[in-house]
Amino acid sequence: MNEQQDENNLIRERREKLAKLRTVGRAFPNDFKRDALAEELHAVYGKHGAEALEKQAVRVKVAGRMMAKRVMGKASFAHIQDGSGRIQLFLQKDALADDYEAFKNWDVGDILGADGVLFKTKTGELSVRVQQLRLLTKSLRPLPEKFHGLADTEIRYRQRYLDLVMNPESARVFQTRTRIVQHIRDFMHALGFQEVETPMMQPIPGGATARPFVTHHNALDMDLYLRIAPELYLKRLVVGGVERVYEINRNFRNEGVSTRHNPEFTMLEFYQAYATYSDLMDLTENMMRSLAQALSQGTRITYQGEACDFGPAFRRLPLEQAIAEANQLERGKLRDATYLREVCRKLKLPVKPGDGAGKLQFKIFEHTVEPGLKQPTFIVDYPLEVSPLSRRKDGDPFLVDRFEFYVAGREIANGFSELNDPEDQAERFRDQAGQKAAGDEEAMYYDADYVRALEYGMPPTAGEGIGIDRLVMLFTDAPSIRDVILFPLMRPE
Repeated sequence: MNEQQDENNLIRERREKLAKLRTVGRAFPNDFKRDALAEELHAVYGKHGAEALEKQAVRVKVAGRMMAKRVMGKASFAHIQDGSGRIQLFLQKDALADDYEAFKNWDVGDILGADGVLFKTKTGELSVRVQQLRLLTKSLRPLPEKFHGLADTEIRYRQRYLDLVMNPESARVFQTRTRIVQHIRDFMHALGFQEVETPMMQPIPGGATARPFVTHHNALDMDLYLRIAPELYLKRLVVGGVERVYEINRNFRNEGVSTRHNPEFTMLEFYQAYATYSDLMDLTENMMRSLAQALSQGTRITYQGEACDFGPAFRRLPLEQAIAEANQLERGKLRDATYLREVCRKLKLPVKPGDGAGKLQFKIFEHTVEPGLKQPTFIVDYPLEVSPLSRRKDGDPFLVDRFEFYVAGREIANGFSELNDPEDQAERFRDQAGQKAAGDEEAMYYDADYVRALEYGMPPTAGEGIGIDRLVMLFTDAPSIRDVILFPLMRPE
């Protein structure tokens, strides 16, 4: 008999047990009221001695999924798992009568409710001496044995519910994700930022160079785009007087799937009036350091075997200096497109006919510098050509006031002093529209309403986006973005 046939037989047997429960009206009850969680009980009573517990006679009602059972004649043991952890049940035939006989036929994976008194076993394990026992949910499919059935990561991603049941480490990753998002909210609120929500369906996708997903609104008979970024809407709010604003949002980009990319992902995006990109680097450094301290009780973490230290001041390295040092390039030729094309040819990097010196610099950077940025580092002063929404650098129009934050060899954040000159913005939108017309599907659309908003006047402003998924990867030592997204996009089975 093969494994599939064996599983089918087990499912058939469990369905037969459920059918019998239905006949006596005991299937899927919903009247058991739990009053205690496993983790809380261990925290409060775990260090109590057996005699002390016996005297206190602490009565509790617990509920959870049965993860193990051991039947021994007139007494049995079971472990149930709730959202906080596990606790042991001790069951005696004399105390439970008919329920004890029923328990013998229940299966690992069933969800139980137990009412009883806390005590310590001879081995010192905190347990519940059960006085009443209920079968709350009949499990029809057998759980994998000791995680055997979830060795395939694809199954873990497809059946995340099963992954969370069987793998405590996976559950901890998502608990940490919640802590990170809450910490960020608290951090931003302490600085006076207002949290908002902006449209996820937009008539014009903007705020990033990316290919959008397209949908159609039937009643209005118009195409809409899932947002690639909330940037232009948040900056409209700055025009309206919301001087410190942020959103923790879902973005959608019609691009490839990899260990670092999922078409649907989460970003923190925020804007601060009367601030510069330098101010936001200070903010980001403080946020990252406080996160490390909150999650690891210090400033050092380890990601995929390499140590990262958020304690020292983060390095701030100009992009041109970074690529010159990494590739031993002539500093005086770094804006010569012909020279850079030859560098790209030697590095075997694809180049398009219309790529200027700025795009060529960025290609070289991504290929030769980015993977080596292990310690927290701000790369600053990007080419205007790859920064259509950033403010030009005073005294050097080739560059903009922009930074990207890197750690563990990957980009975590992107920020810049905002372009608030409506005529300059309109010119850049026209340039982007020309690139789109020439076949660049990631180039931006011309957004006339955003230009109109700027014409009313936006104060000097700086803005930034931080990738939440990559941040969670970093602080949970997860090798793939799919490990930190509960339901990553996958092909249908």
